[in-house]
Amino acid sequence: MQLSRFGKKFTSDAGITSLMDDLGNALASGEDIIMMGGGNPGFLPEVEDAFRRRMQQLVDNPALFRRLVGVYDPPQGELEFVQAITAFLNREYGWSLTDKNVALTNGSQSAFFILFNMLAGESADGTFRRIQLPLIPEYIGYADAGLADDFFSANRPSIELIDDHLFKYHVDFESLAVNTDTAALCVSRPTNPTGNVLTDGEVEGLDLLARKSGVPLIIDGAYGTPFPHLIYGDATPIWNENIVLCLSLSKLGLPAARTGIVVASEEVVKSVSGINAIINLATGSLGAMLALDMVQSGEIKRLSREVIRPVYQQKAERAVALLSQLLVGLPYRIHKPEGAMFLWLWLEGLPVTNRVLYERLKSKSVLVVSGNYFFPGLQGEWSHTNECIRITYSQDDARVEAGIRIIADEIRTLFHQGV
Repeated sequence: MQLSRFGKKFTSDAGITSLMDDLGNALASGEDIIMMGGGNPGFLPEVEDAFRRRMQQLVDNPALFRRLVGVYDPPQGELEFVQAITAFLNREYGWSLTDKNVALTNGSQSAFFILFNMLAGESADGTFRRIQLPLIPEYIGYADAGLADDFFSANRPSIELIDDHLFKYHVDFESLAVNTDTAALCVSRPTNPTGNVLTDGEVEGLDLLARKSGVPLIIDGAYGTPFPHLIYGDATPIWNENIVLCLSLSKLGLPAARTGIVVASEEVVKSVSGINAIINLATGSLGAMLALDMVQSGEIKRLSREVIRPVYQQKAERAVALLSQLLVGLPYRIHKPEGAMFLWLWLEGLPVTNRVLYERLKSKSVLVVSGNYFFPGLQGEWSHTNECIRITYSQDDARVEAGIRIIADEIRTLFHQGV
């Protein structure tokens, strides 16, 4: 089979493909593998019960069930849910959105594929524009989403050392300039993979820089506000006509429903909807209809703040405490856990690459993610890219503890052997 350039690019080795293959194969194999690599949310009984009750309502109501499984939604997405999200965001934040400012996609990954390639790549005038990441490391799923090669540019962060074993990335505004070939700036908040939450000042600075440069600012809020609100401190949501805010129902507890939400100007929403029609014909209704009553009533806010966030914050605190206990005497730092469901472990001077560490842990039935995948667009060598791993703490506490003990033992062995 002779592949096109598209075919070659999207069938070659990619970080997100490797991650999902490992996760899927591990789950299908029946082996006793400790899953600390992916971003699958934990199973929270109160949240699952809420969705189960709603599902039963949909099944028991013939008209709703027919709408759920038997009717195409328009390219913009399930309209009642779009209206509910619009009203909810206006109510919560005092924004002035209309129904024309919101579109649904088949998951956030689909949203970013559409947005990135809609804005960047080869332009009609023959120029080539890129997505600029003001702070890396950034989400593994961005790296291979562009239809062309050399699709990203990226800026190194400044690093704040906190106490003995914590640190925090910041946007380095002194060295940050919007490139002449930049199509859009993009950040995640909280950041996947690090759990970093950009400060309000950093977001305001990026917004100002984007508007001055005439490019959009894309904010990936899959783990953020207003849901699932996996933010362990204060973070003010921001939106204006130049910001494209991407939300998701996945981390709320519906990863299989694949529901992404794009909040943007009418022009962007219209374009996203048109591309949706070509790529998907229509978006799926399942996630939107399952979450509809929660959004309309505001229950989604209570669940996020009173149920979901506290569980993950406690998990983060336990994981940090255990790692700190087990890695005493070793050159490690943990990114200050400010949100999401990951710990970002920096092992300065690691005797092997993080990819080798990943393989060694995999052979011991523990799956993490090698940090080298999270630096798309970086120019030049930086040893830091080979010294970090992402650890997920969202799953069962006993399994997470067992996995952390294996990780710590392997790290100690590597440093003591100096291999």
